[in-house]
Amino acid sequence: MKRLLNVGLDVGSTTVKLVVLDKQDRIIFSKYQRHYSDIKKTIYSLLSEAYGLFSDDDITIMVTGSGGISVSEWLGLDFIQEVIASTKAIETFIPHTDVVIELGGEDAKITYFDGGIEQRMNGTCAGGTGAFIDQMASLLKTDAAGLNELAKNYKVIYPIAARCGVLQNGYTASYK
Repeated sequence: MKRLLNVGLDVGSTTVKLVVLDKQDRIIFSKYQRHYSDIKKTIYSLLSEAYGLFSDDDITIMVTGSGGISVSEWLGLDFIQEVIASTKAIETFIPHTDVVIELGGEDAKITYFDGGIEQRMNGTCAGGTGAFIDQMASLLKTDAAGLNELAKNYKVIYPIAARCGVLQNGYTASYK
């Protein structure tokens, strides 16, 4: 029997995410993959994997993310702006949420839900975003998960350049 499934495809600056929901909005498949600037190949890989699992089902697909508009045009799919998509998801799945902070590869977004919805986005600097975290991990010769391990055994709390990723690169290099 065919099921109606909803597929979300989030094309970000560093990763592609795919999620498949059943008609009760339960996640039945999800995948997160870095695209290393080969977005089309990564999308093809994720969609092919999902197709292999759900080829007998009817699906709807919605695209979001910083790279989503061009992908939605390329594939002829509907697009929803990422902050709107996140807000709708939070209101549906975690309705008592006060605030959401989302760190993307190259931006940061915050949504306040108390007293009406207020949204802010930092799109001018990658400091504090996924790309910044990756850079700091690389400077410290580890990965993002390794930063957690390093933090567990800290001896000194170093000041950081909370407003500028470029300055923080220099500070981190001098701490090593």
